[in-house]
Amino acid sequence: MGDRSYGIDPRTISFLARELKETFETGVQIAVVIGGGNIFRGVEASAHGIDRASADYMGMLATTINALALQNVLEKLGVPTRVQSAIDMRELAEPYIRRKAVRHLEKGRLVIFAAGTGNPYFTTDTAAALRAMEIDAEVILKGTKVDGVYSADPVKDPRAKKYDRITYLEVIRRGLKVMDSTAITLCMDNHLPIVVFNLRGKGHIKGLVQGKKIGTIIEGDGKRD
Repeated sequence: MGDRSYGIDPRTISFLARELKETFETGVQIAVVIGGGNIFRGVEASAHGIDRASADYMGMLATTINALALQNVLEKLGVPTRVQSAIDMRELAEPYIRRKAVRHLEKGRLVIFAAGTGNPYFTTDTAAALRAMEIDAEVILKGTKVDGVYSADPVKDPRAKKYDRITYLEVIRRGLKVMDSTAITLCMDNHLPIVVFNLRGKGHIKGLVQGKKIGTIIEGDGKRD
């Protein structure tokens, strides 16, 4: 969406595609889970009278629009890409099959997962956590508009503290709006670290996979979580 109030900003999607291309060229395997809030938000729509399940399915279709847009720009940059959808729409994307997704990654293709989990009442965050588990990812990189996890909204509270590292349990206990609790719990149970970073920062994705300290890492404390 960029700085727009709605839709797809060509400059933003081109920037993201270039960032992914630079990272992809380092040889890492990349899978992308993309949301659809720039087009349609199921939760907001349900609050205005649309049935929640129907609203969530509409949101899943919005993620597919974004996935196809990103795929188009990536392939123009020479990045081999596959879109897999949790909702069957064979004319637009492959159906999601875990083993096939893993095979695409092994063959050097960037995979974009669309349509969330394919089920209403589950967020894009949960879809990201679920797909990450299924493909045996090493880390989830959660791109946002801020440069990490803060104790409060840094826009509203100038005293908000930025964390370099925080545990899953601390995120849940403090009610920090990083990812929804289902996604955080899923990552915690499976010991999958999450890095929250500013998606708009040039070189951030590549820097993260190269081990640079960018954003906030969410992981266990080495004991129970």
